[in-house]
Amino acid sequence: MEQTNPDLMLAQDMGRFYDDPLGFVMYAYDWGGDPALQVVKLESPWDLIYDSVYGPDAWACEFLESIGEQVRTNGFDGATPVMPIREATSSGHGIGKSAITAWLANWIMSTRPHAKGVVTANTSEQLASKTWAEITKWTKRCITGHWFDITTGRGAMRMVHTQYPESWRLDAQTCREENSESFAGLHAASSTPFYIFDEASAVPDAIWEVAEGGMTDGEPMWFVFGNPTRNTGRFFECFNGQRHRWNHRQVDSRRVQITNKGQIQEWVDDYGEDSDFVRVRVRGVFPRASSLQFIPRNLVDDAMARVASVTPAKGRTAIVGVDVARFGGDQSVIRTRIGRDASMFKPLRFRELDTMQLASRVVEHVGMLRQAGYRVVVFVDGGGVGGGVVDRLNQLAIDVIEVQFGSKADEPRKYANKRAEMWGRLRDWLEIGSLEHDETLVTDLTGVEYGFTKSDQVLLESKESMKKRGLASPDDGDALAITFAYPVPEYVNHDNARAADSRQTRREYDPYG
Repeated sequence: MEQTNPDLMLAQDMGRFYDDPLGFVMYAYDWGGDPALQVVKLESPWDLIYDSVYGPDAWACEFLESIGEQVRTNGFDGATPVMPIREATSSGHGIGKSAITAWLANWIMSTRPHAKGVVTANTSEQLASKTWAEITKWTKRCITGHWFDITTGRGAMRMVHTQYPESWRLDAQTCREENSESFAGLHAASSTPFYIFDEASAVPDAIWEVAEGGMTDGEPMWFVFGNPTRNTGRFFECFNGQRHRWNHRQVDSRRVQITNKGQIQEWVDDYGEDSDFVRVRVRGVFPRASSLQFIPRNLVDDAMARVASVTPAKGRTAIVGVDVARFGGDQSVIRTRIGRDASMFKPLRFRELDTMQLASRVVEHVGMLRQAGYRVVVFVDGGGVGGGVVDRLNQLAIDVIEVQFGSKADEPRKYANKRAEMWGRLRDWLEIGSLEHDETLVTDLTGVEYGFTKSDQVLLESKESMKKRGLASPDDGDALAITFAYPVPEYVNHDNARAADSRQTRREYDPYG
C-alpha cells in the first residue's frame, strides 16, 4: 500500500485556509496541548466553532475573520492583480500586537507558495527583541514550522522556505530612511507580496512611500499596528485623510483579556479618561497633542491670549535668557521675562553674529532694562561657542550666570539634564504666564518631543533630532526656557526698613513669579 507524504497532506490542508486566517490560527497551533499558549480563553461563538477553550482574543478573531472576507471578495486568480488589503490597527498597550503579526506571517507564508514579505518596527531593538522574536517563537510552534529556516541574528533576520529560499521568504528590515530601498517592490506577481509594520507611528514617511509602490502586483497585503503616539504622519493618516484606503480599528486595552486591568484603572484614575495619556496608552485613540510632544498647543495658545498685569519696574527682576547659535542656520536669541510676563519685551533675534557682537547686544539690552528700573539677571547658554559670550560679558562687568544644558538637573530623579528641567519649568509656567503672539515661538515650543531614560527621567529630543524631522532648531524656545534655569527672586527690596517683612518685599520664584 502506497504511503501518503505527510507534508503533501499538510500542504493540502493549508490550501483550505487560503481565505481563512482564523481557521489557520486555530489549526496550526496546539491550543489544547501546549500550556504556554493557554493564556486567553476563546470567547463565544468561536469556542463552539473551533471546539477549543483557548485561542486568540475577541478583537483578534474579528480582525482575522475580516481579512478572510476580503480575500474571498478579491478572488485572486494567481495572475490578475487585485486591490491591496490594507489593515491599520491602533491600540493601547499590551493587546498582543506582536503575536498577531506572527500569526499573519505564518498564515501567509504557509498558504501562499512563493509569498514575499517584509516586516519592520520603529527601532532595531523593537524589531529584534519583540517583533522578530515573536515571529520566531510562533513559527517554531506552528505545524508548518519545519517548512522554513528562520534566522535571528541582527542584520540577518529572515524566514525562508527550505526549498525555495529566494522566492518564498520574509525579511526583517530596520526602518531607517537610508534603508528604504529594502522595502521596494517585492515582485510576487503570482502570489502575495506583504508588509507588516509594528509600532507604525514611528516608521518614517519615506518607508511608507516605498512600500506603497509594492502594492501593484499579485494579491498584496499591508498590515500596520501601533500605539497612536503622534497626531501627524502616515499612521495617523490611515485613520484620517487616507481612511478611505484602509480598514482601520482602534482597540481599547480594557477589552483585552491579557492586560493588567488594575494598572490600567490606576492610569485612568490618575490622568482621567479623556487625558492624552489614557487616550494613547489605554483607549488606542490618537491624542489631541502628540503624546511625544512636550508642550501641547493649547497651553501656548492660552498663554498668548493671557494679558499680563501692569506693575511698576522698580524693585522687580528682569530675567534675560540668551541662546547662542551653534551653526550657520541657527539664530542667537535674547528673551526677557519678568515673573509671569514674557510678553512685555520683544525677543531679539540675530543671525551670523560672532561672540563679541552678541555680547555687545546683550550689554545694550541689559542697560535698557536697568535704565527702566529693573534689577537684571542674565542666563547664557554656555555650550559650544556660548562660553565666549559668557567670557566677554564677564569682561564687561555684566553679572552673568552660565548655563550648561547637559549639566545635572536640580531635580535629577525627574529630569535627565538641565535642559529638560528648564523646559519642564517653562511648561508649568505656561499655565499662568503671558506670551506675545508669535508663530515662531509657537513652533519652537510645540515642536520639541520627549522620552524617558532607563531611570524614568524626562529627556528632551536634541536639536539635531528635530532637524532630521524637518523642524528648525528651537532657538527661541530655548532662550525662553533658559530664563527658568535657576530660582530668582521676582522682587528686590530697596527699603531696608521693610526688609523684615518678606511677605511684602520679596518672594522666591517657584518658578512662576
